[in-house]
Amino acid sequence: MISTADFRKGCKILFRNEPYMVTDFQHVKPGKGGAFVRTKMKNMITGLMHEETFRSGEKFENPDLEYKKMQYLYEDNALYNFMDQDSYEQVALNKDQIEEVLAYLKEQEVYTILYFNDKPIGVTPPMFMDLEVKETPPGVRGDTAQGGATKPATLETGAVIQVPLFVNEGEVIRIDTRDGIYIERVKKS
Repeated sequence: MISTADFRKGCKILFRNEPYMVTDFQHVKPGKGGAFVRTKMKNMITGLMHEETFRSGEKFENPDLEYKKMQYLYEDNALYNFMDQDSYEQVALNKDQIEEVLAYLKEQEVYTILYFNDKPIGVTPPMFMDLEVKETPPGVRGDTAQGGATKPATLETGAVIQVPLFVNEGEVIRIDTRDGIYIERVKKS
C-alpha cells in the first residue's frame, strides 16, 4: 500500500482500477480542517493528465506493473510484432500503442514493454540508439558565425533530428531517444 505521505514524482498508484503515475503533488495544511494532498497524475493507459485532491494519509494499492524486454520483429498490416526475450512469445501492438516510439522503431532492436494486468500498455525504446543517416544536406563551411550550426538529418527509422554540419549521409550516429538529440558519430564495425 502507498500512502499520500509516500508520494514522489514518478510514484505509481492504482486509482479507480487503472495505473497512474504521480507527476506533481503538494501537501497542504490549512488552518482549519484536516491536511490534504493536491495531486497531478497521468493515466498510464490513456496518457491523460488528471488532477485530484486526497485526504492526508489516504492509501492506494500498488498497480500490478511488469516490464518485459521484447525484440521488435516486423510490421504487418499496421500491427507491430514483438517477441519476448525469455519465453519467445510474440505480441502484436497497434500504432496507437507504440506512437511515442514509432520514430525509433528498428527491426531486431530490444525494447522495454510495460504490462498492466497481462496487457501491454506502453513501449520504451533503448536510451541510446545507433542509427544510419539516410538523408541530409551537405554542410557548408561559413554557414555559421560561432561554429555550433546544425542541419536536419533523416535517419533510417524515418526520424528527423538536428545534427552538426560534419555529419554526412551513410554515417551511423548515436542519439538519445529521450529527447531526440545527436550525441556522437559511431564507427561502423
